[in-house]
Amino acid sequence: MDIQTIKQRFEIIGNSPGLNRAIEVAVQVAPTDLSVLITGESGVGKEIFPQIIHQYSSRKHGKYIAVNCGAIPEGTIDSELFGHEKGAFTGALADRKGYFQEADGGTIFLDEIGELPLSTQVRLLRVLETGEFIKVGSSQVIKTNVRVIAATNVNIPQAIEEGKFREDLYYRLNTVPIAILPLRERPDDVNLLFRKFARDFAEKYRMPPVRLTEDARSALMNFRWPGNIRQLKNVTEQISIIEQEREINAEVLQEYLPFTGSKNLPAIFSRAEDSRSFANEREILYKVLFDMKKDMTDLKKLVLDLMQNREGTLSGDQAQIIRNLYDSEDIGFSAKEPVTSPIHISHVEKEHIQDTEEFVEESLSLADKEIELIQKALEKHRGKRKYAAQELGISERTLYRKIKEYDIKG
Repeated sequence: MDIQTIKQRFEIIGNSPGLNRAIEVAVQVAPTDLSVLITGESGVGKEIFPQIIHQYSSRKHGKYIAVNCGAIPEGTIDSELFGHEKGAFTGALADRKGYFQEADGGTIFLDEIGELPLSTQVRLLRVLETGEFIKVGSSQVIKTNVRVIAATNVNIPQAIEEGKFREDLYYRLNTVPIAILPLRERPDDVNLLFRKFARDFAEKYRMPPVRLTEDARSALMNFRWPGNIRQLKNVTEQISIIEQEREINAEVLQEYLPFTGSKNLPAIFSRAEDSRSFANEREILYKVLFDMKKDMTDLKKLVLDLMQNREGTLSGDQAQIIRNLYDSEDIGFSAKEPVTSPIHISHVEKEHIQDTEEFVEESLSLADKEIELIQKALEKHRGKRKYAAQELGISERTLYRKIKEYDIKG
């Protein structure tokens, strides 16, 4: 199949190798019934590729239904996708077919698949594996023959780590991946797209199309376009309507390009580096807490010694510890006062030392502290690991690994 013909049919503008490769993969996978996962940033035009796959497949005479999963409320998405029985919930006044039943024999495009609730992900996985589903409020199994194409701008592997997306569903959807490049990685296509949009808006608003000078074209190509094609189209429309002069130079163009500062700089992000950073911060926090505990331990030991030897004398180090730890109005002792011997226990109010009769050395092991925190979180949430993991700020997978590693019961 000629790529240029496909571009003309679906009004795809651009000649970058990455774009051409994505079109080739879409055409090659179209005759099969394999699931396809399309990834790319918001505004890159992911919605065109499911249409290409459907039109060049054996299902082209069947229905094509596009569903924006992020636009459907969590409480109704199961009903929208799989249908419901009359009386299944408040407001269910009649039986309703879901999209999977309506699209039987055709193609269903699930946009923003990363926004699906976990409960709905389980239902979707069953459809992909067995072709079966059950309506909300029903017990009858319904068969469907639907080709599923999904798209997302979410980092799914990261969402899996955070417990927001099922790993088995990801691999089931990702049978054939198609990655759509952002506009900043297709600089040669920017001017082509601008000219296309300028002609479209000139025809729509019945005015001459705007043109760019050489310096304006250069500025257009060097801008990073965080909103991708959608943002470029909006900028072109604004210029076409507002500017009286039809030739646009770089100075005028810059007025329509938002200043993004350092956000435009390329950044390399690594999940492993982020995890190590979090671990280092946690270790620093533990160290601060342990240092505080050590100070309190020194204080308790000192007070205990004073209680046992009221007439004993203090060394210079002991006197300095008292100055550091008791320089507080609440304790009733000022470091500005000289510390002499013998010192009597009357200098320290009894209410501040009433629990120092018995001293127990606490464990400073990181592993012990992790076990203690995990046990407390599990007790707090009555053994529900999902909520315990959220309380601890870690993923469920990490919590399971820690429970197994430390052999924690509960």
